[in-house]
Amino acid sequence: MKKIKLISLTNIIIFIFTLNTFSAQTQNTYTMQRDTVFAKGEKIDTGNFTGIAYLNVLIASDKENPTAVGNVTFEPKARTKWHLHPAGQILLVTDGVGYYQEKGQPKKILRKGDVIKCPANVEHWHGASADTYFVQVAITNNDKGNAVWLHAVSDEEYYK
Repeated sequence: MKKIKLISLTNIIIFIFTLNTFSAQTQNTYTMQRDTVFAKGEKIDTGNFTGIAYLNVLIASDKENPTAVGNVTFEPKARTKWHLHPAGQILLVTDGVGYYQEKGQPKKILRKGDVIKCPANVEHWHGASADTYFVQVAITNNDKGNAVWLHAVSDEEYYK
């Protein structure tokens, strides 16, 4: 009788452990899927970024609608060069922690839910913090021309 109870108890413990492991795996998968609004996209190789970043073009601008919408994912420390937009830009932060800085202004820390309005023709840069990724949806009006890319953000500027 004791042997049957011991076997039953062992089976119950194994069953509970299996359920807990499955539940944890399911929960982690759900969290990752829930936090990812759009796919990461393709690696950006334009030379206008420091570090690794990805772009998923959601809407390309055209003559009928000159507004481009893209999901940009920055790996830690990745950032744009200094640049400006002739008709401005809007950034919607969807995940991670990042930075935004306009020329001559202090750097701002960005978190999920933040919205940034980049004024027309104002030099700025944006990207991930040093230790976490950063995801943004960039809404850019190209009616007055495309972005004007300038010089790289130095490490001194980035860490300031």
